[in-house]
Amino acid sequence: MNLEPQIIEVNKKRKILCIEDEHFIGELYTRALSKAGYDIKVIADGVEALKEAQTDQYDIILLDLMIPNLTGIEVLRILRDPNKTPKLKAKIIITTNLEQREDVKADIEKQADAYVVKAELTPNELVEFLDNIK
Repeated sequence: MNLEPQIIEVNKKRKILCIEDEHFIGELYTRALSKAGYDIKVIADGVEALKEAQTDQYDIILLDLMIPNLTGIEVLRILRDPNKTPKLKAKIIITTNLEQREDVKADIEKQADAYVVKAELTPNELVEFLDNIK
């Protein structure tokens, strides 16, 4: 009988805030990410989502650009402004289907940690992508 103390590794779920107003996409992401072991919360409203993001409880924020009441770009700028959001540990991943002008896309990419086009990524590919984010 082995009397050595055993070390049990606890697999801590990574928390994701998905800011997405398209209900169907939010559901797809919720199913795929939950199945992969992520803890996910979906919010469709920009103002509500910003308040939730500023709680700094999340490891990753998936941020759609076209959301009601506050655009994704406005949310991104507030989250990256150290005077408005002093501490934010979350990685911010822009998710969009909109084609952006190169200068606008470049500006967004400077502030975000990654930029993905939703139409080019299945939910399972999104899981793989997020698994590789450190």
